[in-house]
Amino acid sequence: MSRLIILDRDGVINQDSDDYIKSVDEFIPLPGSLEAIAQLCQADYAVMVATNQSGIARQFFTLETLKAMHAKLQLLLAPLGGKIAQFYYCPHGPDEQCTCRKPKPGMIIQIAHDFYGTDGFFQTNGSLSDVFVVGDSLRDLQAGRAAGAQVALVKTGKGIRSLEKIARENLSEYAQLPVYNDLADFTRQLLNSNK
Repeated sequence: MSRLIILDRDGVINQDSDDYIKSVDEFIPLPGSLEAIAQLCQADYAVMVATNQSGIARQFFTLETLKAMHAKLQLLLAPLGGKIAQFYYCPHGPDEQCTCRKPKPGMIIQIAHDFYGTDGFFQTNGSLSDVFVVGDSLRDLQAGRAAGAQVALVKTGKGIRSLEKIARENLSEYAQLPVYNDLADFTRQLLNSNK
């Protein structure tokens, strides 16, 4: 069976913006990210995306536009031998009290249920200790930790700001946090550690 890896989208796979990624043209992969995803796929990882997309609730873009962005990503990955196994997204705003918006773990747990099958998930005792959640923001790390997964931070996107916040607020639970330059760096080190 494939192994599971869960990636945040904006700031990990593609360029991020404080003004939101609102169109297919604004969806621009970060250098090396497509190749990294392809390498993970070829190493028998099922690569899933878990992304907050409150721009839908804020009416900055439509669900159709979001799906078109993801279709673009699949199209760019295909020639490299990569693909996203499944996209999971939270379309809600921060005030909607949903269970899927990170830092809540709902999306991560849903991915695990779908990947392992409900019975399989419970056979692991709900443990995702061998699953990495890779993100650029504190909410990615919090969601991953709350779901029982391993977490890793990349310095792209909001990564540097997240590191500064961890230091500023003295968040000691992230003292041993693995930090990587980007998704390509994370992938290289992960695959090397599996050899």
